[in-house]
Amino acid sequence: MQRRPTMAFALHSPPSRPPLTLPFKSQKPISPLLNCSIAHLSLAGVPTTGHGSRPLVLTAVSPASEVADVEEKPENFPPTSSYKDPEGISNQDLENNVLLLKQAAKTRMVPAADVLSAISAIKKAKVDSSSFLETLGGSKSPGRTWMLIFTAQSRLDKGSYFPVTAVQRFDATAKRIENGIYLGPIGSLTFEGKFSWKKKMLAFMFEYLRIKVGSLGPFEISLGKQEREPTSKDPFFIWFYIDNEIAVAQGRGGGFAFWCRCRHVANS
Repeated sequence: MQRRPTMAFALHSPPSRPPLTLPFKSQKPISPLLNCSIAHLSLAGVPTTGHGSRPLVLTAVSPASEVADVEEKPENFPPTSSYKDPEGISNQDLENNVLLLKQAAKTRMVPAADVLSAISAIKKAKVDSSSFLETLGGSKSPGRTWMLIFTAQSRLDKGSYFPVTAVQRFDATAKRIENGIYLGPIGSLTFEGKFSWKKKMLAFMFEYLRIKVGSLGPFEISLGKQEREPTSKDPFFIWFYIDNEIAVAQGRGGGFAFWCRCRHVANS
């Protein structure tokens, strides 16, 4: 039988809240690398069109006990981002703010104001970015996957936990990016394209759109393929912090976001 790639996410609802029953409501996604387990969803691979992609479709699966264990020994990637220049924030402050974001990703209970403050502090820090790309996109295809946790406005005065399951895949080897919104049995919307990297800026352009509605699809739509490399005139992210668990960036429009890492699980 052909093996298909799947991805597992842990989804968490705080005990103080009743479980959400609407499929388009997020059940508090959590990175498996943060040692969490509960009810989850998986992404099952579908046939590609020959351009090297690994499109993903969200489907419900059984309890978390049947999912492959979390990586106890991560791949041999560069260590957590090293602090380079304490300009405006101390090394200890940086570590504390990073830990706060990891706690926010794990529980989604950290107040938004504290998350905004942590992102602001991390933005001011001068972190060595030499290993950012490899940490973000891995050392081999299909790269690494990251779940969007929190988004904020450009002034960092307002922000919130992202309400639905959104996952980005970055493949540093093939320079490919995949951005998907997954709504359980309702369906999914996924964009795929290429990216370029310069210093801390990842510019990208999408080439394909895939839509899945219920049991139909996915249907692929070409968005046009350009030979040129993405530049700062295209959508981009500027990355301020990336380690093996979380990533923090600012988009071209000025908004901020942070992600936590999730992982592929190979099932038959």
